[in-house]
Amino acid sequence: MIRLSEKHITVTGGAGFLGTHLIRRLNQTGCQAVFVPFYPDWDLTQPADVERLFAEQRPEVLIHLAAVVGGIGANRANPGRFFYDNAIMGIQLIEAARRHGVEKTVVLGTICAYPKLTPVPFQEENLWNGFPEETNAPYGIAKKALLVQCQAYREQYGMNAIYLLPVNLYGPDDNFDTESSHVIPALIRKCVEAVEQGRDEIVLWGDGSPTREFLYVEDAAEGIILATERYNKRDPVNLGTGMEIAIRDLATLIAQMTGFDGRITWDRSKPNGQPRRCLDVTRAEREFGFRAATPFDAGLRRTIAWYQARRMALLAEKAPKAQ
Repeated sequence: MIRLSEKHITVTGGAGFLGTHLIRRLNQTGCQAVFVPFYPDWDLTQPADVERLFAEQRPEVLIHLAAVVGGIGANRANPGRFFYDNAIMGIQLIEAARRHGVEKTVVLGTICAYPKLTPVPFQEENLWNGFPEETNAPYGIAKKALLVQCQAYREQYGMNAIYLLPVNLYGPDDNFDTESSHVIPALIRKCVEAVEQGRDEIVLWGDGSPTREFLYVEDAAEGIILATERYNKRDPVNLGTGMEIAIRDLATLIAQMTGFDGRITWDRSKPNGQPRRCLDVTRAEREFGFRAATPFDAGLRRTIAWYQARRMALLAEKAPKAQ
């Protein structure tokens, strides 16, 4: 077992959604030597910046969270960028970690790597049994290639690299941008804005039939820390809750929680994405004792409350100041 409080840790993507919560959790556990390479000072697609990172920081533990991500729309608009940036960042970082003798490398994959029609619940053994869902396949394949690299480096060089597969995340500090957000923040924003503007309809992509599983971001951070401390095997590990919900039911639930009582219209000309997502999470509990702790309703309420408070603060900043 690794005592993280005694290690020099580098977290790529530490300024992002998951990274923000992971850094906070690491600090709470007593980790004081944690470095985050912020863009643009560190462009991890560039070999010189990657080499400089390891030469200057000399991490003993590398946790690679950095990724170019987005919802279905962003994936459809940027398939080349999503493939190249995610592949090249990971490949260079893992190679540099090998060359610099990093003690433990933790790579975060994506649930998008699973085949489109994976039997439910998704078991790690099914990861290679088909092609990913088309709208996010470039992203999913780029991230899945990093699993191959981790396993190959373990076999040839004895490198201690592990690979985690988190399901869709949600929570405070999420990305609520209309062009690139995932489904929960997108739904929350649509409903909140509709209430504010007095609109009686929101329009959502697809037909609402696909199912998704969601993991509260603080639980994900805890799972990563437990795996980093305790897990040292070649096999990928799912991080999730094992519970799925239909997008249609999710939209209804968020509408109720935000006070939107208007009509939900489904634009069936837009893609649904993968038909179902639900993970088998037994390996994570068996191997390093991780079980998600946050009930879905509670996590949603916290996320909505955070977003509403943030909107109120932004509106207050923009309001004309009294003379």
